[in-house]
Amino acid sequence: MVMRRTGTPWMKADDFGRSLPLGIGINLLVPKIAPMEAFCRDVLGATVIYADEDFAAVTLLGSVFMLHADHSYSDNPMRGVIDGVDQRGLGMEIRVYGLDPDLTEAKAREHGHHVLAGALDKPHGLRECHIVGPSGYVFAPSLALPAAADRHKRS
Repeated sequence: MVMRRTGTPWMKADDFGRSLPLGIGINLLVPKIAPMEAFCRDVLGATVIYADEDFAAVTLLGSVFMLHADHSYSDNPMRGVIDGVDQRGLGMEIRVYGLDPDLTEAKAREHGHHVLAGALDKPHGLRECHIVGPSGYVFAPSLALPAAADRHKRS
């Protein structure tokens, strides 16, 4: 592994690994940490627990996910998948349930990110949008729509 960090991380890697909750984790490999860290914080409203030039740990709506810089993955089998690839996450949506798509879309536009699809009510019961973040990862923030019966009561 090639690490560029010059300071001491906030916690030992093995302690952090043991602290992760059960469930599915996402680890995004990015050319540089700072642009994705800013996107997570400024557009998605995530809390950055820790970040340096090699790694970031982020929380969003109770989930923890990680960002790893490409250079820090030099000895990892995933390195062969990312070599020479600028557009990441093709064919994958990172769905964020419970995150206001209208507000997130506005923040994305404000920060100059590409909005693939603006906020719309969808037939599957969610209002959602699709935003392309740094390195090409697509995020889909969404909120549940009221049930049809509830919408008719308000009319």
